[in-house]
Amino acid sequence: MIDVIAQISAVERTVGSRTLPAGQARVSIISQTYDAPLEDVWDACTSAERIPRWFLPISGELRLGGRYQLEGNAGGTVERCDPPHSFAATWEYGGEVSWIEVRLSPAGAGRTRFELEHVAHVDDERWAEFGPGATGVGWDMGLLGLASHLAGDGSGVSPEQAAEWMGSDEGRRFMTLSSERWGEASVAAGTPADEARTATQRTTAAYTGVPAS
Repeated sequence: MIDVIAQISAVERTVGSRTLPAGQARVSIISQTYDAPLEDVWDACTSAERIPRWFLPISGELRLGGRYQLEGNAGGTVERCDPPHSFAATWEYGGEVSWIEVRLSPAGAGRTRFELEHVAHVDDERWAEFGPGATGVGWDMGLLGLASHLAGDGSGVSPEQAAEWMGSDEGRRFMTLSSERWGEASVAAGTPADEARTATQRTTAAYTGVPAS
């Protein structure tokens, strides 16, 4: 059973910007602490056998310099790898290239903090239309999948079950709350509240299929 409020509340979300050689980029960071040891979380995030059990089917070479492809989603190149603490890769989708970095750190006995940073060049028009939730809600669903996969009490669900759940009222509630939290993170980063609210409404409608009121 997925506890929507508990999962939404367990995740931290921040939004910022960074200057890259190619220009200004948007930065979204999402993190959660799991009741699992560092080595287990690392294996879950880097094993071609385990990634499909909580995220998406994956092919390619999961090594430094290797190419990977997530089924029906992004692909890219592994650019840095420091086991079991971090890895970085390009995130190539829809003809655009952005960058992700996953960082793991101990968070007490048998616990691990997972942090994912996504850096992307997003023009002002598209940012105003959807804000950070455009990709942030998807990352929230990824962290939910990882939480379910790492659950030691037998409460975890398969990606197939999760996909079905996302079409339920509770699934739509999860995506709505995620979108709202990303809107709040956007305001905290300096986005005008009315602009962030409008972007949140569009993002929520895009994910849930429920038109903005």
